[in-house]
Order: sequence, then structure tokens, then C-alpha cells
Amino acid sequence: MSFIKGHDPETLREIVDPRQCEKRLDEIAGQRSLPDLLERVWLLKVLGRLDEALDVAEHAVRQARMAGTRRDLLRARILHATVLQFRGAHAAAIAEMTTCGEEAEGQGWVGIAAFAYQHRGKTHYDAGDYVSARGDFKRTLFLRQEAGADDDQLQSTLLAIDAAERRRAEASVAV
Repeated sequence: MSFIKGHDPETLREIVDPRQCEKRLDEIAGQRSLPDLLERVWLLKVLGRLDEALDVAEHAVRQARMAGTRRDLLRARILHATVLQFRGAHAAAIAEMTTCGEEAEGQGWVGIAAFAYQHRGKTHYDAGDYVSARGDFKRTLFLRQEAGADDDQLQSTLLAIDAAERRRAEASVAV
């Protein structure tokens, strides 16, 4: 079941039904598996419960480091970085997403690399660096096409490219 109903064209954030997210959060509250921890991080993040999201994200990274695969660790680190992004720690989020994206590309894990660059683009976008955001979104589009991503993923990336181009144009007119 997808909790994402769409993406806000201005903020690029996921549009979710908060009640549905809260319900799912209650369902998995006592679960300890890495997938459940990662889902809890995401749910807490989209609900704006960022302190809790950060705590669970740090726990998920530790668990992935101790008992997961390298792919698991990259996913956990990227999700942790998205919480940093939502908290306004853009430089730290960008640095972590860059490291994860480069490692994923080096391993040939195109889907994970695309995930890292899409979120790095969103972080650049939040920080007002629309040129870098657009570059990351274009890179993500290429990687997602290469990986055979579904239409929803491609559409969210195309929406992000359009938003970055629009914001860049608005910023250049304002100068």
C-alpha cells in the first residue's frame, strides 16, 4: 500500500493522509526489523515528528551497520539524511547523500543511487540552490530510466525537474 498520494509542486514533499500514516505507525510500533524501523522513520518524518524520526533513523543506521547488508546500510543512511534535510541541516544531508549515491553507483546499485540523488536534489531545492537541484533531478531521471523505474517514480522526478527550472527562472527574474 502506498501512503503517497502525490507530491506538492512547490515544496516537492510527499502528500500523505496523516490518519492513514498514524494508523500504520501504530501497527508497526513494536516491530524491531530493519524494514519496519525504516518505515517508522519515513512515517514520523512525513508526519513532522522530526525528533522521533531522527532517533529512530540513528537506531536504524546502527542496526543496518551491525546486522544488515551494504545496501541496507545505504538505504538507512539516505533516509537518515532526509530527516536531516527536513530539520534544515542541508549541508550535512547533502554530504551524506553524496557519499551514499557515489557508493551505490560504484557498486552498480542504480536504484539506490537514484534514491540518493533524488533526495539530494530535494535538499538543494530546499536550500534554494535550484541549479544543483535540477542537475540532481536530471541525473536521477537518467538512472531511473536505466533501472526501469515505474511511471510514478519517473513522474515525481519530472515534476521535480520542472519545479527546479521554474524556481531558477523566478530567482533570475527577481535579481
